[in-house]
Amino acid sequence: MNKALMIAALALSAFATAAAAQQAPRAAFLGIHFLDTSLGERTTAEAERVKRAEVLLVEKLTEAGRFAFVDAAPVAAEVARYDNIAHCNGCDSDFARALGADVAITGEIQKTSNLILSMSIFVRDAESGALVGGGSADMRGNTDESWSRAVSYIVRNRMLTQ
Repeated sequence: MNKALMIAALALSAFATAAAAQQAPRAAFLGIHFLDTSLGERTTAEAERVKRAEVLLVEKLTEAGRFAFVDAAPVAAEVARYDNIAHCNGCDSDFARALGADVAITGEIQKTSNLILSMSIFVRDAESGALVGGGSADMRGNTDESWSRAVSYIVRNRMLTQ
Protein backbone atom coordinates (compact mmCIF):
# COMPACT_ATOMS: atom_id res chain seq x y z
CA MET A 1 0.00 0.00 0.00
CA ASN A 2 1.50 3.36 -0.93
CA LYS A 3 2.03 6.05 1.69
CA ALA A 4 -0.68 8.43 0.40
CA LEU A 5 -3.28 5.67 0.33
CA MET A 6 -2.33 4.58 3.87
CA ILE A 7 -2.63 8.15 5.17
CA ALA A 8 -6.02 8.51 3.49
CA ALA A 9 -7.20 5.23 5.04
CA LEU A 10 -6.04 6.31 8.51
CA ALA A 11 -7.74 9.70 8.13
CA LEU A 12 -10.97 8.03 7.03
CA SER A 13 -10.77 5.63 9.96
CA ALA A 14 -10.22 8.50 12.42
CA PHE A 15 -13.14 10.41 10.89
CA ALA A 16 -15.41 7.35 11.14
CA THR A 17 -14.40 6.82 14.78
CA ALA A 18 -15.09 10.48 15.64
CA ALA A 19 -18.44 10.37 13.82
CA ALA A 20 -19.44 7.20 15.66
CA ALA A 21 -18.56 8.78 19.01
CA GLN A 22 -20.72 11.80 18.16
CA GLN A 23 -23.64 9.53 17.32
CA ALA A 24 -23.35 7.40 20.47
CA PRO A 25 -26.54 7.52 22.53
CA ARG A 26 -26.36 9.72 25.61
CA ALA A 27 -26.58 7.58 28.73
CA ALA A 28 -27.32 8.36 32.35
CA PHE A 29 -25.59 5.79 34.54
CA LEU A 30 -27.48 5.67 37.84
CA GLY A 31 -25.57 2.96 39.67
CA ILE A 32 -25.60 -0.70 40.60
CA HIS A 33 -27.62 -2.02 43.52
CA PHE A 34 -26.21 -4.81 45.71
CA LEU A 35 -28.88 -7.27 46.83
CA ASP A 36 -27.68 -9.71 49.48
CA THR A 37 -30.03 -12.65 49.94
CA SER A 38 -27.34 -14.76 51.61
CA LEU A 39 -28.40 -13.70 55.11
CA GLY A 40 -24.82 -12.58 55.66
CA GLU A 41 -23.56 -9.09 56.33
CA ARG A 42 -22.41 -6.86 53.50
CA THR A 43 -18.66 -6.54 53.70
CA THR A 44 -16.44 -3.55 53.02
CA ALA A 45 -14.86 -5.56 50.20
CA GLU A 46 -18.27 -6.00 48.55
CA ALA A 47 -19.04 -2.28 48.83
CA GLU A 48 -15.70 -1.54 47.14
CA ARG A 49 -16.40 -4.16 44.45
CA VAL A 50 -19.69 -2.46 43.61
CA LYS A 51 -17.88 0.87 43.19
CA ARG A 52 -15.17 -0.73 41.02
CA ALA A 53 -17.80 -2.54 38.92
CA GLU A 54 -19.59 0.77 38.31
CA VAL A 55 -16.39 2.49 37.23
CA LEU A 56 -15.33 -0.45 35.05
CA LEU A 57 -18.73 -0.60 33.32
CA VAL A 58 -18.68 3.09 32.41
CA GLU A 59 -15.02 2.90 31.31
CA LYS A 60 -15.57 -0.11 29.03
CA LEU A 61 -18.70 1.32 27.42
CA THR A 62 -17.04 4.70 26.92
CA GLU A 63 -13.87 3.17 25.43
CA ALA A 64 -15.99 1.13 23.03
CA GLY A 65 -17.86 4.27 21.96
CA ARG A 66 -21.15 2.56 22.79
CA PHE A 67 -22.49 5.42 24.94
CA ALA A 68 -21.65 9.03 25.72
CA PHE A 69 -22.30 9.43 29.43
CA VAL A 70 -23.99 12.50 30.87
CA ASP A 71 -23.26 13.84 34.35
CA ALA A 72 -25.77 12.23 36.73
CA ALA A 73 -24.69 14.32 39.73
CA PRO A 74 -27.72 16.66 39.48
CA VAL A 75 -30.07 13.75 40.33
CA ALA A 76 -27.76 11.80 42.68
CA ALA A 77 -29.58 12.84 45.85
CA GLU A 78 -32.95 11.84 44.40
CA VAL A 79 -31.57 8.54 43.07
CA ALA A 80 -30.18 7.75 46.54
CA ARG A 81 -33.70 7.87 47.97
CA TYR A 82 -34.57 4.64 46.12
CA ASP A 83 -33.61 1.32 47.64
CA ASN A 84 -33.01 -0.27 44.23
CA ILE A 85 -32.79 2.10 41.28
CA ALA A 86 -32.79 -0.88 38.89
CA HIS A 87 -36.37 -1.72 39.95
CA CYS A 88 -38.09 1.59 40.63
CA ASN A 89 -41.05 1.41 38.22
CA GLY A 90 -39.61 3.74 35.62
CA CYS A 91 -37.95 6.35 37.78
CA ASP A 92 -34.61 5.55 36.10
CA SER A 93 -36.04 6.59 32.73
CA ASP A 94 -37.48 9.74 34.30
CA PHE A 95 -34.07 10.66 35.71
CA ALA A 96 -32.37 9.98 32.36
CA ARG A 97 -34.90 12.11 30.51
CA ALA A 98 -34.43 14.96 33.03
CA LEU A 99 -30.67 14.79 32.39
CA GLY A 100 -31.15 14.95 28.61
CA ALA A 101 -30.02 11.35 28.11
CA ASP A 102 -31.37 8.87 25.59
CA VAL A 103 -31.11 5.88 27.93
CA ALA A 104 -30.83 5.05 31.61
CA ILE A 105 -28.31 2.42 32.68
CA THR A 106 -28.69 0.68 36.03
CA GLY A 107 -27.63 -2.63 37.46
CA GLU A 108 -28.08 -5.16 40.19
CA ILE A 109 -25.77 -7.69 41.77
CA GLN A 110 -27.46 -10.44 43.72
CA LYS A 111 -25.48 -12.44 46.24
CA THR A 112 -27.00 -15.79 47.08
CA SER A 113 -23.83 -16.97 48.84
CA ASN A 114 -20.10 -16.35 48.61
CA LEU A 115 -20.04 -18.92 45.83
CA ILE A 116 -23.13 -17.89 43.84
CA LEU A 117 -23.70 -14.35 42.63
CA SER A 118 -25.25 -12.79 39.55
CA MET A 119 -24.89 -9.43 37.86
CA SER A 120 -27.50 -7.78 35.63
CA ILE A 121 -27.20 -4.53 33.72
CA PHE A 122 -30.33 -2.81 32.39
CA VAL A 123 -30.51 -0.22 29.59
CA ARG A 124 -33.88 1.50 29.37
CA ASP A 125 -35.13 4.01 26.83
CA ALA A 126 -35.51 7.41 28.52
CA GLU A 127 -38.74 8.22 26.68
CA SER A 128 -40.67 4.97 26.84
CA GLY A 129 -39.02 3.19 29.76
CA ALA A 130 -38.72 0.07 27.60
CA LEU A 131 -35.83 -2.27 28.22
CA VAL A 132 -33.60 -1.82 25.15
CA GLY A 133 -30.39 -3.53 26.17
CA GLY A 134 -28.16 -4.86 28.89
CA GLY A 135 -27.22 -8.34 29.93
CA SER A 136 -26.49 -10.61 32.83
CA ALA A 137 -23.84 -13.02 34.01
CA ASP A 138 -23.49 -15.50 36.84
CA MET A 139 -20.40 -15.32 39.00
CA ARG A 140 -18.77 -18.17 40.85
CA GLY A 141 -16.89 -16.77 43.78
CA ASN A 142 -17.10 -13.46 45.56
CA THR A 143 -13.75 -12.06 44.43
CA ASP A 144 -12.44 -8.93 42.72
CA GLU A 145 -11.57 -11.06 39.69
CA SER A 146 -15.00 -12.69 39.35
CA TRP A 147 -16.75 -9.31 39.56
CA SER A 148 -14.50 -7.65 36.96
CA ARG A 149 -14.85 -10.66 34.65
CA ALA A 150 -18.63 -10.44 34.92
CA VAL A 151 -18.61 -6.76 33.91
CA SER A 152 -16.25 -7.48 31.02
CA TYR A 153 -18.37 -10.42 29.86
CA ILE A 154 -21.63 -8.44 29.91
CA VAL A 155 -20.10 -5.54 28.01
CA ARG A 156 -18.26 -7.65 25.43
CA ASN A 157 -20.84 -10.38 24.80
CA ARG A 158 -24.13 -8.61 25.45
CA MET A 159 -23.99 -4.83 25.36
CA LEU A 160 -21.61 -4.38 22.45
CA THR A 161 -23.54 -6.86 20.31
CA GLN A 162 -26.89 -5.06 20.65
